[in-house]
Amino acid sequence: MNKYILENGIEAIIKNNKNTPRTAFCLFFKLNRDEEKPGLYLLLTRLLLQGTKNRTAEELANELDEKALDFTFEKKADYIRFKLLFLNEDVQETFEILEDIIENTTFNDYEKEKIKIKGELESDLDSAKIQAQDEYYRTIFKNHPYGIGRKEIIEGIERITKADLINAFNELKYNLQKNISVIGDIDEQIITELMNKRLKSLKINETLDLRIESAPIEKERVSIIEKEDANQAQIFQGWLFPSIFSEEYPSIILLNTILGSSGLSSRLFLELREKQGLCYNVRSVYEPYLLSGNFFVYIGTEPKNIKTSLEGFKREIKKIMTEIISEEELENAKTNAIGKRSFYQETNLLEACLKGYYEFLGLGFDWEEKLIQKIKETTKEDILSIAEKYFSKPSALCILAPKKYLEASGLL
Repeated sequence: MNKYILENGIEAIIKNNKNTPRTAFCLFFKLNRDEEKPGLYLLLTRLLLQGTKNRTAEELANELDEKALDFTFEKKADYIRFKLLFLNEDVQETFEILEDIIENTTFNDYEKEKIKIKGELESDLDSAKIQAQDEYYRTIFKNHPYGIGRKEIIEGIERITKADLINAFNELKYNLQKNISVIGDIDEQIITELMNKRLKSLKINETLDLRIESAPIEKERVSIIEKEDANQAQIFQGWLFPSIFSEEYPSIILLNTILGSSGLSSRLFLELREKQGLCYNVRSVYEPYLLSGNFFVYIGTEPKNIKTSLEGFKREIKKIMTEIISEEELENAKTNAIGKRSFYQETNLLEACLKGYYEFLGLGFDWEEKLIQKIKETTKEDILSIAEKYFSKPSALCILAPKKYLEASGLL
């Protein structure tokens, strides 16, 4: 993989994967400040395929379909990403279309798109699990943009104007930090010349990063949702953990694997589902962001099992905090975690996204190999240490269930 600095100052990493028919392109924009109106970047990314001054939405869709071009624009917690996947022979046409989108998107259909987004989000909130999970993020990231959920976007998107969209897009194009990754069977000189020609309007301005970390949880936070028609209780309990930059990151990956992310072999699955029959779905999740990390355990269970499930969480958390794991469990966790990661670079698009993300973070495109080595070097004592360090801190708990079961569990 080679690194280039384009004429506009943007860093691009390029890798030639021989004998692959499609090339992947990823463009990352670092979000260095928070949205003034929730939903602004979501609406913006949705409108980038809704027509330009040169192509209507229908014409653009037909052209992408005819050439089998896959254009995706998505908003994440810390960045916006443009993903393109195209046949090698269509590289010229692909970058011409991308330039047209960057230079000439009209945002004319923003009112229609608002209605679509609101309808989709309201439909999402019909799901008890999604409703509870949104409330969980709101609880653990209290008064922080990471905690903004569907409800806030539904309320905020109505206030977004066309001028807001144009200003936000100009901020993306001319100010925010950017980096590019390209992987495929392509000529590096041709792709570099194309990027210099078609992406020349993109700029980088060293703007101040105004985002701040979420506040520590000083005491237990509990959020309860009464939902009378809920057939299952939805339970999320989580703790603030370090970000991906932490030296503890490899150990956290293994902690998550052991506790609940490895499916049939995880402790939560074996104890709460297999032995006690409390649920169909139980797991743990670790989500690292730029400014923080979030580690939660989740179960969907019959409402009568709320108290038993919470006790099960408490017991398994205490066990991994106080009892050193066996060498066999550690090695199994390493095999599982490393094995999963082998799928992260199976295709050109997955590899471009992963290596581009690491460059975006400043870790370097070869960081995956270094991470795997650190996972291999993690000890049983490392797992015990981080479990005790972070699980001993106050947690955020969100439970959704019918009122009578919440009362019976002592939560109301």
